[in-house]
Amino acid sequence: MNVIETLILTTFLAGVAGTGLGGLVGAMLQKDSKRTVSLLLSFAGGVMLSVVCFDLVTEAIEANSGVWFVVASIAFGVAVTYFLNFLIDRKTNPEVAHIDENHPKTADDLDELIHSDHLEHHYAMKDSKLGLFVAGVVMASAIALHNVPEGMTIGASYASNDGMLGTSALVLAVIIGLHNIPEGMAVSVPLISGGMAKWKAVLITASSGIPTILGALLGYMLGEIGPMGLTLSLGFASGAMLYVVFGEILPQSILMYHSKLPAFSAIIGILAGILIIF
Repeated sequence: MNVIETLILTTFLAGVAGTGLGGLVGAMLQKDSKRTVSLLLSFAGGVMLSVVCFDLVTEAIEANSGVWFVVASIAFGVAVTYFLNFLIDRKTNPEVAHIDENHPKTADDLDELIHSDHLEHHYAMKDSKLGLFVAGVVMASAIALHNVPEGMTIGASYASNDGMLGTSALVLAVIIGLHNIPEGMAVSVPLISGGMAKWKAVLITASSGIPTILGALLGYMLGEIGPMGLTLSLGFASGAMLYVVFGEILPQSILMYHSKLPAFSAIIGILAGILIIF
């Protein structure tokens, strides 16, 4: 297989297969464990943090585009991801009854993070097909905001390794796949609860992982432009992932499971990431 085919296959397994597996688990159980999801997310967040800080950022610096350009690229990734999340939250949060002034200023459950609670609300209100479609598009957009930068990290890793499947790309693919399993559960359960056939819910859930592939191709193509493109790709993807980890995954993990265990799980993930990288 050539580089593009290998990249597509890798991110297909991480994004589509990982999310689809979660959808299948959700279809069979129609429930999830907050403790398990919390610890899995925080561990994945820790490993992602290690790969970003000790691998992707160092590769961006080594591309010799200047440290200020690296910093600017990371800040750009954080800013864009935050702004797009802010727009989606501003549109959807007022429609969900329990999200008010007393609610934490971040998601405290996985269904809030990917806005499947918004879709579930429209199902409960027996909304029109157009309303359900719009809610589905919003949820797909929220998922894409996570999956595109996740894919970009894999694509940028390929580019930095001259099109080879390096350690960081492989680790990221595995961790992103694990991260997508509980995410897939959160997508399929409300769809099935709303009356959708299980096979259809699993199929739709799996398709929500497609943006991972698009992000990987974008990250790889940017990285192939030259040192500046590689720095921008690595920096933007790193910034987006840093925002997702610190702004969403870790706060949500702790809010889902009120314990110190998510913190320890994240630390174990960081240490595991260091061992894998070095």
